[in-house]
Amino acid sequence: MIYDVIKNVGKYRGQSIWLDKAISFLETTDLNSLPIGRTEIEKDKVFVNVMEAEAREEDELKFELHKKYMDIQIDIEGSENIKVGFDVKNIVEVYKEEIDLGFVDCTEVITCSLGKERFIICMADEPHKPGIATGDNTYLKKCVVKVAVN
Repeated sequence: MIYDVIKNVGKYRGQSIWLDKAISFLETTDLNSLPIGRTEIEKDKVFVNVMEAEAREEDELKFELHKKYMDIQIDIEGSENIKVGFDVKNIVEVYKEEIDLGFVDCTEVITCSLGKERFIICMADEPHKPGIATGDNTYLKKCVVKVAVN
């Protein structure tokens, strides 16, 4: 996991060619100008999903697990908490390779607050629970950059 302010995103170059492509995109793109839906950066290796959603109570959500992609999550409007899990306790829904998604429970977690100017990179195989409400205003417009691990 990497958690920081967006102005520092360039500090994380050098870990992978695909992460470097994603970082260059983030440094040169106004996220507010992106359309809802998918925007390709490097075909299936790096792409962005912009979505509108409602943040929810933590107990309504599950820890996601991806194996093919890391996520860079950024709130464009609104704010949310994201929990990152350690020590997987059990499998809630078996990982499905075709959609790169499974769900787990974790015994140890940390909480990161997103919102204006913050981002989090959740590595592949790192359980994370996005979309946790931080208050009464639950509207989110967010950007998730999917970055291939190989």
